[in-house]
Amino acid sequence: MTAHATAAAETATGLPRLNEPAPYFDALTTHGRKTLTDYKDKWLILFSHPADFTPVCTTEFTAFAAHAAEFAALDTELLGLSIDSHYAHIAWVRAIRDSFGVEIPFPIIADLDMKVAQTFGMIQPGASDTQAVRATFVIDPEGILRAMVYYPMSNGRSVGEILRLVTALQTSDSEGVATPENWQPGQDVIVPPPQTAEAADARMWEGFETKDWYFSTRTL
Repeated sequence: MTAHATAAAETATGLPRLNEPAPYFDALTTHGRKTLTDYKDKWLILFSHPADFTPVCTTEFTAFAAHAAEFAALDTELLGLSIDSHYAHIAWVRAIRDSFGVEIPFPIIADLDMKVAQTFGMIQPGASDTQAVRATFVIDPEGILRAMVYYPMSNGRSVGEILRLVTALQTSDSEGVATPENWQPGQDVIVPPPQTAEAADARMWEGFETKDWYFSTRTL
């Protein structure tokens, strides 16, 4: 069984799992066919919405479009999805342009057979059997699922928070640190705690801002 087939099989009956390969997809979008492999060496935000031509989803799409350049600066691509037809997506993108003056620069997956939505756990029976909830998946350049967030149909997600999360993940990867609650670029980061009693004794003298042996921060 291939790695793609294995990932699909493992997630067919449940949610995908953090720090494991993201489910593979090969789907028609408003920018042609897209596969997970197309995003190798890039960060990817894959996000679902309940339906085209709905008000909350329209606010989310215009917000993603407004932040598209900031995501691009983080080497991060955007990819939407809903259980609507290819032509509905095209018509909705045109309507957003004509009614709101916003160009949607990223592709949208047409998922009428719900194949991608089911694989990623975007269908939540407690909310709907025929529409995707507002699920967001952060996939790293190696195709590993690094974060996922679910919102209900009635409430739009924060695109700014998703941008912040990608920035934090990239900072943790590059600096070997963790980030505190609502961390913003330029703020101090958390140093990994010591792993031995001897290292804990030495932590106070290592030049960090240390509140206790397990809690130290530093500037970048």
